[in-house]
Amino acid sequence: MTENVYVFDTDDDLGKHLAAQIADVMQEAEQAGAGFILGCPGGRTPRSTYANLACEIKERNLNLDRVVIAMMDDYVLADGDSWQHVPADVHYSCRRFAHVEIQAVLNEASESSSISDDRVWFPNPAAPAEYDQKLTAAGGIDFFLLASGAGDGHVAFNPPGSARDSRTRVVKLAEQTRIDNLKTFPEYGSLDDVPTHGVTVGIETIASLSKRAAMIAQGEGKRLAVARLSEATGYDPEWPATVYREIANAGLYVDRAAASSFTP
Repeated sequence: MTENVYVFDTDDDLGKHLAAQIADVMQEAEQAGAGFILGCPGGRTPRSTYANLACEIKERNLNLDRVVIAMMDDYVLADGDSWQHVPADVHYSCRRFAHVEIQAVLNEASESSSISDDRVWFPNPAAPAEYDQKLTAAGGIDFFLLASGAGDGHVAFNPPGSARDSRTRVVKLAEQTRIDNLKTFPEYGSLDDVPTHGVTVGIETIASLSKRAAMIAQGEGKRLAVARLSEATGYDPEWPATVYREIANAGLYVDRAAASSFTP
C-alpha cells in the first residue's frame, strides 16, 4: 500500500514542502480568526521542517499570536507514587527542545507576533489524561508531525504492542527506543544514561485528534521504517508509527536515502 507516499531528494526539500503545507493551514486559520495547533515531536527528524516553517512565517508575515505548539512526549522521573518531567535544562528534555528549537526559531521569524510560553503545551506526567481533554477542548491538532523509531517503529514513546485505543499516559520505554535515542541525543554517555520512562500521547490520541498529519522518515537508518510504513494498510501494534494510516489526511514523507529500499 504505497499511496500518499512522497519522496524528496533531500531532507531540506522535504522540510520545505511540509513547511509550505503547514503554512497554508496556518494562513487559513489566521484568515478565519481561528487558532492553530501544531503537534510536534522533538529530535532530529523534524528540524528541517521547523527551520523552513520559520522561513514561511517570515515570507508570509504570518501571525503567531494564536498558534499553539503541542508536544507529544517527554522523559520522566519517578516522584514518589507519581511522575515528573526531567529537568527542563537537561540536553534530552523535550521541554528544552520545544522552547529552544521550535518556539524560539518560529518567534524569531516574526517581527510583530509570537508564541507565548503558555501556548507551548506538554502532557503532564502527574495527570496525563488531562492532555487528551485539553486537546479535545481546543478542537484537536490541526497538523501533527510524526516520526517513526528506526529500530522498533515507536511513535512518540508508544512502544511496540501499544493498544489502538491507548491515550496519553506514562510508559516504560522499550529498550530499542532507548537505543534509538542514543543517536537522537549524542550527549548521552551510554544506554544507562537514558531514562527508562516517558509520558506520551497515545495511539488513539494521535488517530482521533489529528486533522492532518505527516509521517517523516529521513536517512539510511530509516529504510526499515519506510518499508514497514509504506506497506501498512492500517494500524499494526508491532510497528506503532503505522498509526498515520488511521488518519484521513495523512501522508508518508521520505527522502531518497530512506526510500532507497522501495519504489513508490
